[in-house]
Amino acid sequence: MKIEETHDDETVDHPVTVISETRAGELARVVDEDKHAIGAMLVGMGAMTPTEVQAVLERQDGDERLFGEIARDMGVVSRTQLDEGLAAQFNAPFLSADLTRSLSPNLVAAHRPNHPFVEELRALRHRLSREWFDVPHRRCLAVCGVGRGEGRSHVAANLAALFAQRGERVLLIDADLRNSSLRSLFRIPRTRGLAGILAGRSSRRPIKSITAVPGLSVLPAGPCPPNPSELLAQPLFSRLLAHVGPRFGVVLIDTGAAGESGDAQMIAEAAGAAIIVARRDHTPVQALQRLAGDLTGHGVTVPGIVYNDG
Repeated sequence: MKIEETHDDETVDHPVTVISETRAGELARVVDEDKHAIGAMLVGMGAMTPTEVQAVLERQDGDERLFGEIARDMGVVSRTQLDEGLAAQFNAPFLSADLTRSLSPNLVAAHRPNHPFVEELRALRHRLSREWFDVPHRRCLAVCGVGRGEGRSHVAANLAALFAQRGERVLLIDADLRNSSLRSLFRIPRTRGLAGILAGRSSRRPIKSITAVPGLSVLPAGPCPPNPSELLAQPLFSRLLAHVGPRFGVVLIDTGAAGESGDAQMIAEAAGAAIIVARRDHTPVQALQRLAGDLTGHGVTVPGIVYNDG
């Protein structure tokens, strides 16, 4: 996947920081003092006892391997326990296997956080935070694309999970009222969802919290209505975004194929900004340019285009 900006950036020279020998010595002492922190983490979690930690430390003398590697070889800690301890040590998100079973394998950000696709999305998250969400009152962003099979829902779901993993309160709205797919990604029970809200037939709690990804909530599309464009064109949709915006730090909206209806255009205009998802050797270039032009021509900010390689 490649992320391409939709405007020219100036080149900025970044200064290089030189670490003096004195400073290097201070850093070395800090590292040395903290090298057993993972043992303390594992004891605090109940994964190891202080006696087991001491036994690992004794074996570590003269051994260049890391504490965790030795502890695993000794059989005193499991891979899952070690991963959880490391996540706590570095303030990183950790999802146990029991939690991730409730999510589709396509939610790569939860199952394989070090996957190259996820790293690319982290770069996109950083750019969006800097160029859109950091401005007050900017909370909503649509995820658009020309046709089907380009990965809009895939990008929207994983990007939402990454924002939540950073500590944001995130709402992911499935506004593809024609071919919704987010419910299956998060394995959410059937609900009236967004379509029900727009039709005035909302269920009691249409927004579902995703236990496996703390901080993430999803508003599913609900059943496919016979009049999706009419529902999305109502002022009620814009009022819904204005209502949820202050309650969530980030609101991402999955849309239908822009080449098949005007739904995505209406959603992007209500959100104020959109990223465009395209697939290499699949999305026609002229159609992609037309969509970008249509969005910007109607006042929609387009921070970038996401190219899927797969």
